[in-house]
Amino acid sequence: MTKKQNNKLPHLTGTAVPVSALKTSESCGCGEFLDLIPFAEFCASCGLKLIQLLPVNDTGTESSPYSALSAFALNPIYMRLQALPEAKNFKVQITKLCKKHAGKSRFNYRELRQDKIELLIKIFGEEADKLIKDIALNNWIKAHEWIVPYAVFMQKKHENHEASWKSWADNSAGAKELIQSEWKKTSKKKNHYFWAWVQMRLDEQFSQAAEEVRKAGLILKGDIPIMMNEDSVDVWSCPEYFNMSLRAGAPADGFNPLGQNWGFPIYNWENLKADDYSWWKKRLASAAAYYDAYRIDHVLGFFRIWAVPEGERTAALGYTQPLVCITTKELAALGFTPERIRWLSKPHVPTREIEAVNNNDYLGTHGILHKLMDRIGEEEMWLFKEEIVTDSDIMNAELPEAVKNRLCEFWRNRAIIEVAKGKFTHNWTYRDSTAWKSLSGEEQQQLETLFKEKQAKMEKLWEKQAKTILGELTSSVSMIPCAEDLGVNPESVPRVMKALNILSLRVMRWSRIWDEPGQPYVKPEDYPEVSVACNSVHDSSTTRGWWLNENAGKDFMRDFPAENGITPDGFDEHTAAFVLKTIASAKSAFCIHPLQDLLHLSPSYYDENPENERINIPGSVTDFNWTYRIPKPVAQLAKDKALINAIKEIVAAHR
Repeated sequence: MTKKQNNKLPHLTGTAVPVSALKTSESCGCGEFLDLIPFAEFCASCGLKLIQLLPVNDTGTESSPYSALSAFALNPIYMRLQALPEAKNFKVQITKLCKKHAGKSRFNYRELRQDKIELLIKIFGEEADKLIKDIALNNWIKAHEWIVPYAVFMQKKHENHEASWKSWADNSAGAKELIQSEWKKTSKKKNHYFWAWVQMRLDEQFSQAAEEVRKAGLILKGDIPIMMNEDSVDVWSCPEYFNMSLRAGAPADGFNPLGQNWGFPIYNWENLKADDYSWWKKRLASAAAYYDAYRIDHVLGFFRIWAVPEGERTAALGYTQPLVCITTKELAALGFTPERIRWLSKPHVPTREIEAVNNNDYLGTHGILHKLMDRIGEEEMWLFKEEIVTDSDIMNAELPEAVKNRLCEFWRNRAIIEVAKGKFTHNWTYRDSTAWKSLSGEEQQQLETLFKEKQAKMEKLWEKQAKTILGELTSSVSMIPCAEDLGVNPESVPRVMKALNILSLRVMRWSRIWDEPGQPYVKPEDYPEVSVACNSVHDSSTTRGWWLNENAGKDFMRDFPAENGITPDGFDEHTAAFVLKTIASAKSAFCIHPLQDLLHLSPSYYDENPENERINIPGSVTDFNWTYRIPKPVAQLAKDKALINAIKEIVAAHR
């Protein structure tokens, strides 16, 4: 199936699973690429036609698959060690390693990755001289231009004890020059070729698995994270494609009152466009070697990204990029003097507010404020010094913790943000600011009108940008494009996606008519055909956890009456089938159920605590996240006729 066939999409039912979650008698510590072969056979026996994966790129010591240190390199944890042609003399060591990591419900990502790499180094080392001269490996290096920067980067990371490239002592000459000089060093050739060899073997194993998935009659769907980790080979070696002064994130919402600061640099779209988006196109072409469809992570970021100044710890003072600014001239035309503009755009801190968290010490508070602030005349009011650029400057100061926290609250307390000299935009939470509340009703109305005018211009700008970029990228490969378009989006998002035939995402639990009494569910049969339907995603609870722990059953059964025996307070295989069949009634072309949700069709696979079945808990950084493994080996699932027949019924409901 190719993108050109999107105009007449078949209805396919599939499952979503991280490669690392798979379990077979051959896999070592976590799921591996070659585990996809028996898993595809199991899926085919169930009538499933699609397997969706999480990103599989190398993330270094970070377990999150969305924090890649390379847009092209694959993660070594997915290597099948005993399948390596060079590993014939290492059977004992491989068996010992597999036993060490066996029997765990979740795996230790860092330890497993380190153990595998250490053994890979030994395996490579035994035949290093031969491999360095190997024609196949050298041809593979020539065919993959990204491997040289990656190999040099990984070796430099090793030499610097995994520290960020920004701290490397020999980085001043520029990455491109350093890459060439390092690659040519005879003393490091073995080290560099090691990383190239690892990637060639990973490519071979993943390619073999992808081909077998296709032979089984299934589509393999990948996941392309939109952002790159700052500490990645791509940001290091291609700095022209990234804006390092701004970090990507999300604005404040009910769950995140200070927004989300992801820490990833945003793209320099102007430079990418000037280079015909070559980096992005190569990234997609690399993915197309394995996948027939792909998920575009955070598609909103192609329209506009929430940009946060580097150094800000929160995302509260972020703003959209592209941005249409308000000028000093426009504010003056509304009657705002320079002093009033300062009042709107700069935090004003009353002495008494800091005194209150500094043991009511008036004189001591004055001394503290003088470190970071300038007093306004003889007023008991202060402004931050010019050298205070972000809230990190406040938090790094030697001040009482309570004072720093209070000063940071004031730092965020402004109605408009000065993004450049004489250029402003409204703060996302401007209505909560002290300055805004001090304005007259007429002044507020004038500013609201100005804000809306700028917003309307930005909407057009965002639509034009997304249509250009996404049009270029999706047309460059034959993979079917799907997008994660959750959240509050510009009104142009569905229009652009429809024009480009990009499948949208419909998560049933969140697809509700929120402004109607009772917030009823949108009927699945009303979902657009060019969409992907599901009820759970990698960042959510499973359907079982949602039903039991989030009191979902009552509303769901109100809108979708169930047969006798199903209750809002209990969950069994009949409840699972009821929910999955309801989703399967979607008009959506693709209906993709996380594997955990399909395993709910048999109580044999239930964890005592439904939360243990989750893949990730957003907003937390723990060893729990991203380390889920299925409860039984694939071979055991393949023998479970009751489970297979139950899944077949879900597939039939979607057809």
